[in-house]
Amino acid sequence: MPRERQIVMLVDDNMANLTATKLMLRDFYEVYPIPSGEKMFDILEKVTPDLVLLDVEMSGMSGYQVLEKLKADAKTQDIPVIFLTAKSDAGSELRGLSLGAIDYIFKPFSPVLLRKRIENHLLLTEQKKQLKDYNDNLQKMVKQRTEQVVELQNAVLQTVAELVEFRDDTTGGHIARTQRYLELLVDRLIQERIYEEEVSRWNQEFLIPSAQLHDVGKIGIPDSILNKPGRLTPDEFAIMKKHTTIGKAAIDEIMKITKEHDFLAHAGIFAYTHHEKWDGSGYPSGLKGNAIPLQGRLMAVADVYDALIAARPYKKPMSTGDAKRIMLEGKGSHFDPVLADLFDSLSEEFARIAKTCNSEMPETPGGEAG
Repeated sequence: MPRERQIVMLVDDNMANLTATKLMLRDFYEVYPIPSGEKMFDILEKVTPDLVLLDVEMSGMSGYQVLEKLKADAKTQDIPVIFLTAKSDAGSELRGLSLGAIDYIFKPFSPVLLRKRIENHLLLTEQKKQLKDYNDNLQKMVKQRTEQVVELQNAVLQTVAELVEFRDDTTGGHIARTQRYLELLVDRLIQERIYEEEVSRWNQEFLIPSAQLHDVGKIGIPDSILNKPGRLTPDEFAIMKKHTTIGKAAIDEIMKITKEHDFLAHAGIFAYTHHEKWDGSGYPSGLKGNAIPLQGRLMAVADVYDALIAARPYKKPMSTGDAKRIMLEGKGSHFDPVLADLFDSLSEEFARIAKTCNSEMPETPGGEAG
């Protein structure tokens, strides 16, 4: 199917010029001879040209005024404009080019030269459009590919986390619940602009899914300890505490063989620091206060709360009210005081998640969150 002819609008208040120029172009383009800038804008309501040939000196709107109006409207600002003028001074040419004209052709001009200049500019415009379309499609493809990679990464995280949870059959649902608690905390941090500088550096797309690996190191803990139906001895607990260093080491090894570090960086911090305590009495490094990464301080809140409300072989599940009381008693000792206050403000939402996900939990006297 033959390509439709490109549209050229010719704007000049001199009828002789309109007629002569149309004759030069009519065999090559669909030419619209227009006697004024005002009339051109009326026609633009119905027709969009591929290029405008615009006289500079016209009665009514000058060519400069027409060009300024074209460039001020998003619908017409990309239409290429060539000035046709008898004024050959550098100042006039500079003004037109500064306003956005793509070329200046001085009268009188030869038909061959005019057609070649138009041809070159239309070709350049078409190439720019093709390049833009290509870039838009490329960005779309990159976005789709990135989404696929993220989905794959999250699927790997979830599979590994489920494997860990399958081995530790005393903590059913722990990973899903702690993710939801963590999401509540992070959303509130963002809303209230708490720890804003640090949070702003996080890739939120990777943060919450990465939390699934906070207990990945339990893969290296013997079943006899991991699933012991009772409290651990000091020696057994010393082995259990190694799940933090085992988890970090495993994630570090993966990071050595892949360039996709973003989704693992948070996971390594969660795994290594979620048992550190604000007063320095935690493990594995005895970090204190803000020396504990914010991810670890956040996970400590989610992890401990879930441990309190969950059933274990050596204890019954605690009510959300009692769990809240113990959590707030840990403010400034176990937990970052700022995050403890944040938990306090979200305790009802924590309780709803706990009750939704844990059918074994007892009712709380006097209300959900106590």
